[in-house]
Amino acid sequence: MNEEVKVSIEGIPYQVSIAARDHRWLADEPAEVSGGDTGPTPGELLLSSLGSCTAITLTMYAARKKWPVEKIDVELRFDSDAKPDPKTTVIECLVHITGDLDETQRKRLMEIAHACPVHKVLTNPIIINTKAD
Repeated sequence: MNEEVKVSIEGIPYQVSIAARDHRWLADEPAEVSGGDTGPTPGELLLSSLGSCTAITLTMYAARKKWPVEKIDVELRFDSDAKPDPKTTVIECLVHITGDLDETQRKRLMEIAHACPVHKVLTNPIIINTKAD
């Protein structure tokens, strides 16, 4: 992965500008924590990365297999009630696949869902080298 994202905050409390390639969007915090609610929270962005990668990976796989997938919906949330300990994060990921698929095909697609690149990143050890400029 050679993706690069740049994030900047200036002037408006908690609102960040995000840039990747030629794309620009905002992240913010909800009003109840003094944000402006002008964009998704950082946690929502993380969940959206996993959900979109899962949906894209499943779509690509189904197309390659010529399986009749009509639609894929992915619902994600952090589940703090299921945390086995304070250092563990639990993400609930519910995948809805619409299409005339048999049980074997559906089972295989769920295996593939766990193989999307973002899922692999999030379930393997991560090293973050944070430095000051």
